[in-house]
Amino acid sequence: MESIDIYKVGLGLWKLPESECADIVYNAIKIGYRHLDSACDYGNEVEIGKGIARAIEDGICTRADLKITSKLWNTYHAKEHVELAFQKSLSDLGLTYLDTYLIHFPIAQPFVPFDTRYPPEWIMDPESETPEMVIAPVPLQETWQAMEALSEKGLVKEIGICNYTSGLLNDLMAYAKIKPAQLQIESHPYLTQERLIRLAKSYNISVTAFSPLGALSYLELDMAKQSESVLEQSVVVKAAERLNKTPAQIVLRWGVQRGCSIIPKSSNLNRLKENISIFDFCLSDDEMMAISALNINKRFNDPGDFCEAAFNKFYPIYD
Repeated sequence: MESIDIYKVGLGLWKLPESECADIVYNAIKIGYRHLDSACDYGNEVEIGKGIARAIEDGICTRADLKITSKLWNTYHAKEHVELAFQKSLSDLGLTYLDTYLIHFPIAQPFVPFDTRYPPEWIMDPESETPEMVIAPVPLQETWQAMEALSEKGLVKEIGICNYTSGLLNDLMAYAKIKPAQLQIESHPYLTQERLIRLAKSYNISVTAFSPLGALSYLELDMAKQSESVLEQSVVVKAAERLNKTPAQIVLRWGVQRGCSIIPKSSNLNRLKENISIFDFCLSDDEMMAISALNINKRFNDPGDFCEAAFNKFYPIYD
């Protein structure tokens, strides 16, 4: 069996309620999580910071043991706003540095001051008669250069991107002085993204898969149906029976075994334990191929769908 990389399975912090978030983070660290994936847009970084501080105070871990990620929101893409947003996340988390800071989406929106609304979310003016998402003319190159400045100042160990396509990644690598260390993308057996992952690895960029269980992350948002769950696929169920594991553990193991890090989210302590307990077994080559063959290029988190439906703006970023 391979050596256990405790950073390969992180805790995704999207949608964790503020009232429970500090306890969930604390308990996750207590049972072995060391990789925490946060973002301005999640609206819970103050509570995340409280959970981290409590774990460090109780001697469960040191700050150096943890790998903590946050993300630059769309409204802070202009060069004069990137460090402002970074420092806000850093302050809310109660930290002196971040391990990783990522551009959340390749989407630029007009600046929203912190005292107007934080997190600013997607709609420019929620009080408008026709509230909608608005786009700002900020090139991604400008945003990346401001990200590089954070790295040059020693505020963050690594910088990277989320939700980039192959074309955007190739373009970024042509102008980046400091190369991205990480690409975070939606990936699961229904959206394997094999070419994009192969491209990232060819550039020596590590890949983190969000929503590694697919539809489960989106049921409560009405962005997926229970019938779309990959956990009920026969190849997953058979592997779970063979290995005496849960279907979720099989899918998460597939994600790690293909060379990605994964950041499943849960607020349930038993689920948290289950999600991190995937290093004592391996899937066979046939099982890996069969699970990969479930790919139907099904994307649950697609601005080309939800921006028009929720924010009155048609704005696809994937073809």
